[in-house]
Amino acid sequence: MSYCPECEAVIDEEFEEVGEVISCPECGVELEVISIDPVEFDLAPVDEEDEEDDDFRFEDTDDEEDDWDEDDEGFDEEEEDDEEY
Repeated sequence: MSYCPECEAVIDEEFEEVGEVISCPECGVELEVISIDPVEFDLAPVDEEDEEDDDFRFEDTDDEEDDWDEDDEGFDEEEEDDEEY
């Protein structure tokens, strides 16, 4: 019997080789078998491809930026004078 190093959940499985990667049944983190006898785990290394997928990406939105008028200050000065608080 072994434990997840992330959430300490009990993992009661047998493993045949060091380097095997599994998912924790409780927290879902990927674990790598680092020892067979006794069974021990460490967090599995993250693939560079997986890391890139997790990055937030902005799509090119040049069309939307063209809608902004740089000369427009965002409000009409006449409207500001007419309002009373």
